[in-house]
Amino acid sequence: MEIAFGVRSDVGLVRTNNEDHFAVEPEFNLFILCDGMGGQAAGEVASRMGAELILEHCREAGNNPQLRLEGPYHEEFSAQTNRLLSGIRLSNKAIFEAASGTSAATNGMGSTVVAVQISGNVMTVAHVGDSRVYLLRNGELRQLTEDHSLVREQVRQGLISAEEAERSELSNVILRALGAEPTVLPDLDEVWVGAKDQILLCSDGLTRMVPDAQIAKVLDSNQTPQEAADGLVELANANGGEDNTTVIVARLLPPLTGWKRWMRIFRGGDRTCPS
Repeated sequence: MEIAFGVRSDVGLVRTNNEDHFAVEPEFNLFILCDGMGGQAAGEVASRMGAELILEHCREAGNNPQLRLEGPYHEEFSAQTNRLLSGIRLSNKAIFEAASGTSAATNGMGSTVVAVQISGNVMTVAHVGDSRVYLLRNGELRQLTEDHSLVREQVRQGLISAEEAERSELSNVILRALGAEPTVLPDLDEVWVGAKDQILLCSDGLTRMVPDAQIAKVLDSNQTPQEAADGLVELANANGGEDNTTVIVARLLPPLTGWKRWMRIFRGGDRTCPS
């Protein structure tokens, strides 16, 4: 199975710097997105560290499957999921140490992370914070991650409604982040995926500006993944662009052979990787 993908990151219309960072490794069907937080340029530092350290760890493991895992192995999950978990633990440790150091510029910094890796028909999903992963299948959009935020916890406890959560001034208060504590507890899942499924990773700059119904409409519009990524960011900016917005759109393609395969690979705007 092949995967076509598109990526777009934009500073938005209000912020002066982009604290989002993404990393993609087509060889391993690995997609990572981080949204940093902290004073001065600290958010940029944390998100870059988060994405690149996870990517580096998974690349190294791809060349050396015996590479030591950071932390205990979770028997209920595959080796792929445990490796991604290991990368998140390592990045959390590095960000926490940097955020706890003597430099005022990086003191207290942190980052969200969402990461997916696809092998055959199994997709590993790992996340910390309020960046999200969605799955679009047969026109139906499903959120695969649950925000680690104060308002979502209040919704889960029945203290406020989902509509009230969307309007709350506390909507950007998150309860888990890379670098906030010496150890981190990511949410993990393994999801079956198949041809024509679309996967969206996004920072909250998208979901705060664009309702799920509009996101689904863009993804289901028969555009290329790159065109869809561009369209989602442009829509977020058209609706106010109050935050940085980063999106990764990945589409699982049915197998083709011969000239049709080469036509797909070289079609404008698409980048493909084998699964």
